[in-house]
This record gives sequence, structure tokens and C-alpha cells, in this order.
Amino acid sequence: MEGDAAHHLGRVLRAQAGQLYELSDGQKVWLSRIESVTRDRVQFALLEELPAVQSNLNVTLLLAVVKFDAFEWALEKATELGVGAIVPLAAERSEKAMLVAAAKRAERWKKILLEASQQSRRLSMPVLDGLAKPEIAFASHKEGLRVMLSERTTASSLRRVLQGQRAASAVLAIGPEGGWTEAEFASACKAGFSEASLGRRILRTETAVVTALASLNFALGDD
Repeated sequence: MEGDAAHHLGRVLRAQAGQLYELSDGQKVWLSRIESVTRDRVQFALLEELPAVQSNLNVTLLLAVVKFDAFEWALEKATELGVGAIVPLAAERSEKAMLVAAAKRAERWKKILLEASQQSRRLSMPVLDGLAKPEIAFASHKEGLRVMLSERTTASSLRRVLQGQRAASAVLAIGPEGGWTEAEFASACKAGFSEASLGRRILRTETAVVTALASLNFALGDD
């Protein structure tokens, strides 16, 4: 290992010879032992291949930008739950100050995705797309199961929407805490999204992310 990763491991984490770490090259995960540590290089011995987690379900998460502590927690948990791609949404009711600052957070968000991928022993991190308007994001996803979480009383339960589904891919849209606008509902409906409710309780955005993704994984058979 060389470069910034080696510097962080050796100088910040004070890694020493003999310590065990898990390493991944994007295809396999190995249990490894540090053999030597220098200024910008850490040398490992590969001991054994470990089972890696790779989702059988390809999920894209369309997630409205909310306050960054909640948004970043949601990114971390979505990664642990196996999403393949994340698209931050500039929803009408997202806080405008958050949208202005979002472009500057991209590198931080990628770091969160990387660390969560490593923690959950994923072979690769999710793809993080750029900030998008909801109507554009909805229209660009035309395949697989498409679900939009909704607080409207007319929405079917997520359990009912998922009942009997056998999709290998899914798109999940989760709005800001102020909810979707009528125009956003209309554009999602036009793009083939089904409205789904998580029940009568009012959930924070990050709570809805975990609840809905876990439900998708269970219903669609992600092992």
C-alpha cells in the first residue's frame, strides 16, 4: 500500500508490523498481516481470502438533500445495506442553503461511502451521482421496480407494493422532511413510480432510508 492510504495507516493510525487488516482490490477481500511500515509505504502479507458481501439486488437510491448530519448518516447506512448508486436530489422543499453547499461536500460524501463499504466488507463502493432535479432523476430511471415513499393517505403500504415482486433491480425515491410537492408526485407517476407508505408514523428522512432499504432487501430476496 502506498500514497495517502499508507500515510494515514502508518502515521495517523500508528499501524505496526504484525497487526491484521482486511484488504480488498475490488474483486476479493483478504485477511492480511502488516510486514513493514515506512513513511509512505505499508507492506502486507496476504493470509487468507475472506467471504465478501456482494448484493444480488441492484438498488438506486434517489435521496433528497436534508441537513448534512442526517444526510451523511443516511449515506453510510444505505451503503451498509447494499445500494449500488445514490443520486442526491435538489427537491423543491430541500433547504436552499443545503443545496448551495452540497457541491462542496461531494468528496466528503465519497469518503463516507468508501469507509462504510470497507466496514461492511463490500467489494466496491456505491456510485455517487451529482445533484439532480427530481423530475430529471425520475425520468432517467425507467427499468426495474420504482418506488417513491409518500406521506399521502392514498398511498399503498410498502409491504403491499412489494408483495409478489421479483425484480432484480429497484429505484427508491425518498423526499425531504417537508415532503414532495404535487409537481414532484406528478413527474414520478409519469416515470412509472409507485407511491408507497411506511405507515402512520412520521419518520425522519434517514430513518425512512434504513426502513425502506431493509424492506426492499427482505422482500426482493437480497441474500
